[in-house]
Amino acid sequence: MSQTQKDMTVFEHIGELQKRLMFVVVFFLLAVVASFFLAEPLIKYLQHADEAKEMTMNAFRVTDPLKIYMEMIMFIAVIMTSPVILYQVWSFVSPGLYDKERKVTLSYIPVSVLLFLGGLAFSYFILFPYVVSFMMRLSGDLDIQQVIGINEYFQFLFQITIPFGLLFQLPVVMLFLTRLGIITPMMMAKARKAAYFVLLVIAAFITPPDIVSHMMVTLPLLLLYEISIGISRIGYKKYLQAEQQMEIERVQEELNQRKG
Repeated sequence: MSQTQKDMTVFEHIGELQKRLMFVVVFFLLAVVASFFLAEPLIKYLQHADEAKEMTMNAFRVTDPLKIYMEMIMFIAVIMTSPVILYQVWSFVSPGLYDKERKVTLSYIPVSVLLFLGGLAFSYFILFPYVVSFMMRLSGDLDIQQVIGINEYFQFLFQITIPFGLLFQLPVVMLFLTRLGIITPMMMAKARKAAYFVLLVIAAFITPPDIVSHMMVTLPLLLLYEISIGISRIGYKKYLQAEQQMEIERVQEELNQRKG
């Protein structure tokens, strides 16, 4: 930890945070501009993908196409900005870490982004087709003629995919918090029952009411939590080693001061 960062006042920390937030905002605005050119082809692709090609999309309000277009722009812009956000968060907390810890935690950023994209891919290519098929079968069984609203379709798509993208980052988040000493694997293991209950509730919210789709969501989430505990144990050992090293350096510094 550098002496300069250690001696910074609260107001200096706030000023540093404001600078980083401003940088994120500027990059986000640039990402929004770039997303204007990506949103339309992505919307068309999602409408004509295998999961939706048999559906006829309808706009029930004049503003529905514009709403979907703007939501897709924001969605793409957030994904493009996420590495910058993570880097700025890392840069803000990294002065409190040792050099080795800085390098290790910096590597979490690309892993976190890849896990987010992996969560989106899992939910879209595996879960979403099953859910759509289930809904179509249910409509047929009940003799209901579905008229699909494009706004409702994309809202449903976002509802399923975005939570999975976020939840797939759980191992990296837990490892990062462990390396900072905020949580421990013992805490996570002790809170396992409560965490399982929360994950079950989340799975119930983003899946249709049938046991197969619910298990398709619940089992990966529970597995992610167990993986997070295992990864947290590794991070906790590194944290204890860093704390021990810091204590040794502190004692050596005190001895040097007494000798001087």
